[in-house]
Amino acid sequence: MQEYKRSIVIFTYIAIFSLIVPAIFWFNSLSQDRKQANNLVEEKPLIPPSDRSKNQPEQNLDIAKRISVGEKILIAADQNPDKQAAIQAFAAGNYRNAITKYDASLQIQRNDPEAWIYQNNAKAIASNNFFKIAVSVPIGGNLNVAKEILRGVAQVQQEVNSNGGIKGKLLQVAIANDDNEPSTVKEIAHSLSQDDQILGVIGHNSTEASVTAAPIYQQSGLVMISPTSVGSSLSNKGSYIFRTTPDTRTTADILARYTVQSARKSKVAVCSASDAKASQSFKDAFEWSIFQAGGKLIETNCDFSQPNFNPVDVPTQAISTGADALLLAPSLYNINQRSL
Repeated sequence: MQEYKRSIVIFTYIAIFSLIVPAIFWFNSLSQDRKQANNLVEEKPLIPPSDRSKNQPEQNLDIAKRISVGEKILIAADQNPDKQAAIQAFAAGNYRNAITKYDASLQIQRNDPEAWIYQNNAKAIASNNFFKIAVSVPIGGNLNVAKEILRGVAQVQQEVNSNGGIKGKLLQVAIANDDNEPSTVKEIAHSLSQDDQILGVIGHNSTEASVTAAPIYQQSGLVMISPTSVGSSLSNKGSYIFRTTPDTRTTADILARYTVQSARKSKVAVCSASDAKASQSFKDAFEWSIFQAGGKLIETNCDFSQPNFNPVDVPTQAISTGADALLLAPSLYNINQRSL
């Protein structure tokens, strides 16, 4: 079982990294639908980020604080004097100095994805020849997940730009902090959709966030590729909506067949989170697949989202009801706090 889980994790990360670069090329093919964004980039002069509001659609000030290409720090935990100096230089339009200062910051915190992205953004703006995409992550909702997604994006951006960019254009990435919070997700999706330079969005993290944002991107013709959403409810949301991970039905079917046919565990109890779409989607798909595989579901009162949830009681309860296997399907928000 451990080997199977490890394979799923490895597959997921390979999918994320291997699909981002082709997606960027696909973003480019849709540039005409985004009001010929590449031509707009070439024609615009260098403008300090602090002055760009004059040339951009009106934006909610609270949402503006959540989006940055290098003029503000979004990850408060990763601050140091050099990074602060880089931010100030970037905001003032002094991109060469910003590049130097970001490099100094990375000598202190080598694994800071925000600094890597901003440094590459400074190089892209200084070249005045770039493609722009955005990535929306839950910095305030789940910092570890947000940073892991940003590290994947930063790695691809660094590799693309180090090799001369895409058709000679460097890649610029706008970072947005949506906290996985629906109302914030909506505002950010509207804001990103109004930026004609943005060719596509990597995001969002949770299924709830992705499902909330999908109709907005679909209506505006902006590509969204979620790197982590697995809920089946994201399927068929439109021709501009994609994801890099298998949906819950595919994963649940593989896991159910392995449980019954390979692990020889035919009586399975399920513990899920009733307040999370992704968890419930996986639970429903898994239960159906268990029946199809010839297994039997054991009724167990186990809900990660209940305030009185006690993980210590779950294994004993499952065994006492006759289960020989237990599926854990927590949500993104309680996987650490209430793990067994």
